[in-house]
Amino acid sequence: MNAAAQQLTITVSDSNAVSALLLWPAEARAVYVFAHGAGAGMTHPSMEAIAAGLAERGIATLRYQFPYMEKGSKRPDPPAIAQATVRAAVAEAARHCGRLPLFAGGKSFGGRMTSQAQAKVPLPGVRGLMFLGFPLHAAGKPSSERAEHLSDVKIPMLFLQGTRDALAELDLLEPVVKGLGARATLHLVQEADHSFHVLKRSGRNDGDVMAEVLDAFAAWVVRHS
Repeated sequence: MNAAAQQLTITVSDSNAVSALLLWPAEARAVYVFAHGAGAGMTHPSMEAIAAGLAERGIATLRYQFPYMEKGSKRPDPPAIAQATVRAAVAEAARHCGRLPLFAGGKSFGGRMTSQAQAKVPLPGVRGLMFLGFPLHAAGKPSSERAEHLSDVKIPMLFLQGTRDALAELDLLEPVVKGLGARATLHLVQEADHSFHVLKRSGRNDGDVMAEVLDAFAAWVVRHS
């Protein structure tokens, strides 16, 4: 990687502005606008690793905070505020990287808020959504209700999910993805949990898993750019 991340400020509304980091590698072929999970912000090591790994694969990234995280709160924003932040971040990426194919999504909560925004009113210019651990349900409370809005998403979707993900039991997730038809792709990461951690007995480490995840995303981007 031959560039440092550029610090940006994104105006969401008159009362909300959030921080963002734009990482644009040389010869970037696409840009991924991605949001963090509910419990950790855009500078969490996992978010840093995703941005750096995608840069090595020729994909620029714009990662950003939700307002609650910007303010140091632990309570996630209401969906309307989160979705407005997604829209503002996508618009910011388009301003900076307008010539590049645009993709959006995020980790867990961030991915779900992005999909909700897309389902309500399509995000301008976004060619596809990529979810790093879609949170289908709360841990220990299996349900598919959180996926109901996905039927209103009409662009390609990539679900990257660990087979030990406690927030997406496979017997529920697989029918959801199948029901979305050809526009949805499920890539299962063997032995990984919701954060893509693997047990030592798997014979792999977290670095191996992240390489698999990012390779799968990069290949998917090539197909949909």
